Amino acid sequence: MNFLAHLYLSGNDEQLMIGNFIADSVKGNHYNKFPKGIQKGILLHRAIDFYSDNHPVFLKSVERLRPKYRKYAGVIVDMFYDHFLAKNWKDYSEISLEQYAGEVHSLMLKNILHMPERSLLFLKHAMRTDLLIIYASTDGIGRALNGMSRRTTFKSNMEFAAEDLNEFYPEFEKEFRIFFEDARVFAKKWIEDRSVCP
Repeated sequence: MNFLAHLYLSGNDEQLMIGNFIADSVKGNHYNKFPKGIQKGILLHRAIDFYSDNHPVFLKSVERLRPKYRKYAGVIVDMFYDHFLAKNWKDYSEISLEQYAGEVHSLMLKNILHMPERSLLFLKHAMRTDLLIIYASTDGIGRALNGMSRRTTFKSNMEFAAEDLNEFYPEFEKEFRIFFEDARVFAKKWIEDRSVCP
């Protein structure tokens, strides 16, 4: 899952949200340097990634893209799924996506002392471009994929992925809805099964 889904699956727990947001910038056991609640968010992020990478519906989406995008297919599906979450936000939240994004930005700014440099740079980019909001449109997700393509070490072709999204739009959206219901149950149980930190 990408940033919007990870944040959403953290529920209303601010420490979980912070940990989930910075998790990709925290390697190995370095999560131990953070407060317990943030540690839990980092580990939740890793658990969600493992769950996604092994879920049959997510893998079905990935396999549709693998011939063209190879190792980047999973990254693209992460982005597609964030698009469908943003587009259908009203089905999953009682507040608007704009309000949610504003609250996320405010929370992260109040906790920048816990933020690795890479996460802080991404936060600034997300705020400057309204990234979580533009995910809701196919044009916006296309621009985000194009930006990611410019930053990859190897040729990814991600700049063309919006074409595949449009071509197989109903299939990807159906797969997202099935997967995300399962992911919500998984994340809720994972959180409930742990008191402060696993």
